[in-house]
Amino acid sequence: MATILVVSEVQDGKMKSVSTEVFTAAVKMAGETGNSVTALFVGNGLDGLADSAGKFGVADVVLAEGTSLAKFSPDAYAAAIAEVAKQKDAAVILMSATYTGKDLLARTAQILDTGLAQDCISYRAEGGKLYFTRPVYAGKLLAEVRVDAAPVMATFRPKSFKPAESPVAVKAEKLSLDLPAPKAVLEEMQLSGGGKMDVTEADMIVSGGRGMKGPENWGILEELAEVLGAATGCSRPVSDDGWRPHEEHIGQTGRTVSPTLYVACGISGAIQHLAGMSSSKFIVAINKDEEAPIFKAADYGIVGDVFEVLPALTAEIRKLKQD
Repeated sequence: MATILVVSEVQDGKMKSVSTEVFTAAVKMAGETGNSVTALFVGNGLDGLADSAGKFGVADVVLAEGTSLAKFSPDAYAAAIAEVAKQKDAAVILMSATYTGKDLLARTAQILDTGLAQDCISYRAEGGKLYFTRPVYAGKLLAEVRVDAAPVMATFRPKSFKPAESPVAVKAEKLSLDLPAPKAVLEEMQLSGGGKMDVTEADMIVSGGRGMKGPENWGILEELAEVLGAATGCSRPVSDDGWRPHEEHIGQTGRTVSPTLYVACGISGAIQHLAGMSSSKFIVAINKDEEAPIFKAADYGIVGDVFEVLPALTAEIRKLKQD
């Protein structure tokens, strides 16, 4: 039986939560195609990760280790994924559409000489084929694509699938891979966001634009985010001007997000920004310009001064939570 290989993303020795969404999609896909599902972890010191896949219905786990995989290396990790895919007769390879996921599977597709559907939000199985839906033209249209080469490869945009726990017993297999020395390795990672929640994994985001007038005013936005339990984001001009770290930049040239709730504060709604957040389930816009384009994308709009609306909104939500 061919397998659906889910490449799990690991950071600081823990599996990133976005991988659980891909597990859920893969288990559903396996039920529709008759394939099995295999979780793949790449690196060293992976023993404690196998059970995290079993929690979401994936019984078969491969732990790929080797001297070339001691530190993260895009070329070495892609080579490892490709090698495991060959050994396990992978019919499909899936990963989350994070920066790492899109980079690694693009490299893997080149090694395996196959196609890759990037940043997909859904799929369907029909007639023995898989069809993937992905936003195009800055989110204005949805395209359905099919990869005819084998293995079929795709990345899923974070928050496209809700993780569904379905615990099973895990059978873990260690593979020691003898790979060429990597061309480049990641020596150090510095997070400028102060360890805050990753916007791509957040279920709620409060985001600000130039209407916030300066970094000194971000406190009222952060207060709303805190009371909601949300991450903070921003538009490109804000990050370009150094008001906020680039990790918070949401848009066509920044992060792509799909939270349940997106609150846009003082953001005009340029098409480049909408491309990064238009797939949010509920969009709330706060802007004093009633003609701002953001209102066309919003489910709920508040025409008003953010410096008056945000504190009042925060106070009301805090009051509701206390009640």
